[in-house]
Amino acid sequence: MLIGVTTRDPMLTPLDILKYMWLVFGVYWLLSARHSSKSITHEVPWWRFGRLLILAATFMLLFATWLPVGPLAWRFAPQSSTLTCLGLAITFAGLVLCVSARLHLGTNWSDKVVLKSDHQLIRTGPYKFLRHPIYSGVLLAIVGTALAIGQWRGVAALAVMSINYVIKARREERILTTQFGDAYRDYQRTAGFLFPR
Repeated sequence: MLIGVTTRDPMLTPLDILKYMWLVFGVYWLLSARHSSKSITHEVPWWRFGRLLILAATFMLLFATWLPVGPLAWRFAPQSSTLTCLGLAITFAGLVLCVSARLHLGTNWSDKVVLKSDHQLIRTGPYKFLRHPIYSGVLLAIVGTALAIGQWRGVAALAVMSINYVIKARREERILTTQFGDAYRDYQRTAGFLFPR
């Protein structure tokens, strides 16, 4: 080996795997956004901007290498290959739930709190059990990522995104109740909010 030349271990770390899983998911999410119906209602721009800031803060908490300082760097779970593998599996399961829900929503999907033209109340696939399975899936994936990382910054990311999604889901439910009336109220009795009944 030449002096001054270093070789890099070709093995992916668990953090690398997590980053790739979220990256692939993000690319799919952006590409699939092109296949949704036209919105018939609109969301206030500052609300959307705020949600994008929260999303950025969540992923900074999870993946920014300069951020784990002070209490954010403390461990809530011991370093363990078993917990890391479990975290990776939970992350993958959460992202699969998101994709499945997105596919069942079809052209009704939007990242904004809006109604689409010819909006339908979807009650198939994960929507049979959950009213907001995309949010549930993202939160589950964050739980897995936090567990794999094992630091309190992951718990902070989960808390930030949970508050964001509960507020967003409540706003969506008001719009959907106005649109679908008793049909949506009946759906609320049979399907859980973020957890299955």
